[in-house]
Amino acid sequence: MTNHDTPSMASLEPSMIANPALAESGEARISWARGHMPVLARLCAEFERDQPLKGRRIGMCLHVEAKTAVLVETLLAGGAEVIWTGSPATTDDGVAAAMATRTGVRIYSIKADDVPAHHAHIERILASNPDLLLDNGADLIAGSVDGRGHRVVAATEETTSGRNRLIGELSGKVNFPVIVINDSPIKLGFESERGIGPAAVDGFMRATNTLIAGKTFAVIGFGWCGRSLARTLRALGAIVIVVETDPIKALEAAYEGMLVTDINRAAERADTIITVTGHPGIILKEQFLKLKDGAMLGNMGHFSTEIDVAGLRALSTGSRQVNLHVEEFDLPNGRKVHLLARGEMLNLTAAIGHQIEVMDLGFALQAHAMRIISQHPGDFTNGYQSVPDHVNRAIAEHGLRTLSSVDID
Repeated sequence: MTNHDTPSMASLEPSMIANPALAESGEARISWARGHMPVLARLCAEFERDQPLKGRRIGMCLHVEAKTAVLVETLLAGGAEVIWTGSPATTDDGVAAAMATRTGVRIYSIKADDVPAHHAHIERILASNPDLLLDNGADLIAGSVDGRGHRVVAATEETTSGRNRLIGELSGKVNFPVIVINDSPIKLGFESERGIGPAAVDGFMRATNTLIAGKTFAVIGFGWCGRSLARTLRALGAIVIVVETDPIKALEAAYEGMLVTDINRAAERADTIITVTGHPGIILKEQFLKLKDGAMLGNMGHFSTEIDVAGLRALSTGSRQVNLHVEEFDLPNGRKVHLLARGEMLNLTAAIGHQIEVMDLGFALQAHAMRIISQHPGDFTNGYQSVPDHVNRAIAEHGLRTLSSVDID
């Protein structure tokens, strides 16, 4: 399925990773993850047997960490070539080293990457001329719409942020089908509803080493991810404020016993604010100046733009790094505020991401969707597509068979 416009893997730029010497530690983390991903292991065996991706080149933008590495191994087993980048601040440099040295995958991703470096990596992926995209935030899809991915025939999209772009700025512009994994009931009910809260709390506690009980947290957004975070914080003894512009979701939050208010009142009351919306421009200058002295700001949305980090830097009269994942800013009103994990995703920047088992289900969805959209792209219309129901049910059945608590025929 390659053509004369497609550079060979050997001719692509070498992988850009932090340190090849980290490969051994990365291999250990990949092995641990692989041992806890039985659903993906079953698909990997099918892929190796059937070769559903033979001849395909997959351009991939998805966090470079151990669980994702097991997904990449599955795609490779299916016959694909993979060129891979991650997101700013979320890369596991050991995993990147392990995969680049062992598998022949081209990886352009370093934990220290900033947004311009990330955009440069996106350009490298598109320059490799992939025919399939596996995206996370729709950066690759947006680039292909701009004419830099003329061979793309289909894609998958992982996130709420990417979904929002597909139905917003990219609506009507994408001339190939995109299966949105984010909207699958498997992803929503397990990775989002059960995974986000504990993973975000893990990142918060590693970043700050502070107590949750008795503190006031404002959770901005009460979708599947926001409610997971709000419930987890409340279970740990926090006072939880929810900010939600959708009246139905706001009513749900109120009926769950959450305090519900607007963003400005929340900014005045909260010890910590965490954004979980999938939209940019949520916490701006107006809110920075309302924050309590010593307040913390964190983000669980895909893009760091939920918090106006550049605006915070411009507003502040000084800043300093107080530990690895906390930066302190002096505001002109004399107060100090603390930005966690550069405004990037707390769970992957300050910790190691979602639990392996929930990502096993989510990445099995990715692999299954990539298989069907590769083999039958003509069965789908262009643009946003839901995961077919038979795929959701197949993954659920596989997942049931892996649980010791389930005893059914």
